[in-house]
Amino acid sequence: MTTYNDEFYRDMLEGLALYTGSAFQRDVLATLSRHDEPRLGAALNKSQMASKMWLADALLGAVGPELGRVRILGGWVGVLAAVLLHDPRFSIRHVESIDIDPACAPIAEAVNATHVRAGRFAARTADMLEIECGTALDDADAPPDLVVNTSCEHLSEFDRWYAGVPAGQLIVLQSNDYYACREHVNCVPDLGAFQAQAPMTQLLFAGARPLRRYVRFMLIGRK
Repeated sequence: MTTYNDEFYRDMLEGLALYTGSAFQRDVLATLSRHDEPRLGAALNKSQMASKMWLADALLGAVGPELGRVRILGGWVGVLAAVLLHDPRFSIRHVESIDIDPACAPIAEAVNATHVRAGRFAARTADMLEIECGTALDDADAPPDLVVNTSCEHLSEFDRWYAGVPAGQLIVLQSNDYYACREHVNCVPDLGAFQAQAPMTQLLFAGARPLRRYVRFMLIGRK
């Protein structure tokens, strides 16, 4: 049931989208109109957006603007894909967002509707532990140039997943020390522990970002 407050805030967001000319905001608004999905609000909260913007800034500094084909594992509702694809600093051929939850794909496609129409975004339902990380998933695809996994804290079998990442693959990893969340089964206490968990032959970036409830850790490099 739509309430007065829902319409009030939606009208405000539509006005801001009109003022800024943001296709990202327009896609989010259209998604909210079609999907009653509380997780979208969680994916767009201050801490989540700060982590995604930090990733974009660090990626630009460590790798540069040419990203080619990007595969995001644990892509959730597609917000990170949208952040990267809407960032004018990057040249991205295609982003593929993969999540184990089948409810995520239609929301991710709606959030990235601008790029679906342009043939630059696709959402898939798959278990990251059951796919070959650095290879094409079907004959029509090409292998990813960059693999992103910002859900390392959710992987109880992280060692198994990391073992399947091809040597030399360019990767971005994020984890955190938010042990209070019961879904976080693979948190790390600090950046050093994260580096030990995911050793790289070429480390391009390692950093920690304090947020309100936890610290986010990030690694960028080649396995």
